[in-house]
Amino acid sequence: MKKLHADKKIPQIINLPRHLGIIMDGNGRWAKLRGKRRIFGHEAGVLKAKEIVENSVRLEIEALTLYAFSSENWKRPAKEINGLMRLFERTIKKYTGLLIENNVRFKQVGSKDMLPKSLIRKLEQMEAITSENTGLKLTLALAYGSRQDIVKGILKIIDDVDDGRINKNQIDELTLSNRLSFSDLPDLDLIIRTSGETRVSNFMLWEMAYSEIHFTETLWPSFEDQEFFEILESYSQSERRFGSVEKETELKKA
Repeated sequence: MKKLHADKKIPQIINLPRHLGIIMDGNGRWAKLRGKRRIFGHEAGVLKAKEIVENSVRLEIEALTLYAFSSENWKRPAKEINGLMRLFERTIKKYTGLLIENNVRFKQVGSKDMLPKSLIRKLEQMEAITSENTGLKLTLALAYGSRQDIVKGILKIIDDVDDGRINKNQIDELTLSNRLSFSDLPDLDLIIRTSGETRVSNFMLWEMAYSEIHFTETLWPSFEDQEFFEILESYSQSERRFGSVEKETELKKA
C-alpha cells in the first residue's frame, strides 16, 4: 500500500490538539436511512475512520484514539456483534500495510476476554509490527470502558501497596494515571462525538478532565473533511486555562 502523499489540500492550523479522541457514532442510523442493514453502516464507518487517520497523519497530530466498540456494546444483538468482529479482522488485514508505510504506531485498549481469538491474534500482530513506529499514535478503543479501566488501575495500586512497592501516602493523580490504559499518551485535548448524541458514553473519563468537547449532528459515515478541519480550527482558537484565570490587567491611571 502506497505511502500518503501531499496530494490533498490540508489547512494550516497552528494549535492542533496533541491527543484527539473521536466517538464514532451513527453508523446504524446512517444505514437505516438508506434502507440498508446496520453492518453496511459499520463498513462505511471504517472507510471514514481511514480518512481521519490519513488526515491526522498529514496534520502531524501526535495521538488519535478512536472509540470503536464499548464494553456496553456487548449488549447488542449477537448477529451484529459477530458481523462487527469479522469487520474488525478484515480491516486490520487490509490496512496494516498503510500503517507501516506511514510510520503509525497502533495499539488496542480494552478487555480482550470476549474478543474472538483470531481477532486478538491480528490485533497483537499489528501492535508488534508497528511498535517501533514514531509517527501518529493510533489507539483503537475496542471492548473498552473507562470505569472498568479505572477500577483495574485502582486494583493495581492496591497490589503495589500490599507488596510494598509503594507507600499509600505516595498515592496521587499520577499514581493512577500511570496504571491506566492510556498511560503512554498525553491526556485528551479534544473529543469529537458524531450523530447528535451529547454524552461521552464511558469514554476516557479520567483522561478527559480538561478536554474540549465538540458534539456534531453529523452521522459518522457522513463526517467530511471540511467539518473535521473546521472543528480543529475552532479548537485552535479556544483558550484553555485548566481551571486558572488570567491576571486582570491593571487600569491605567488617568
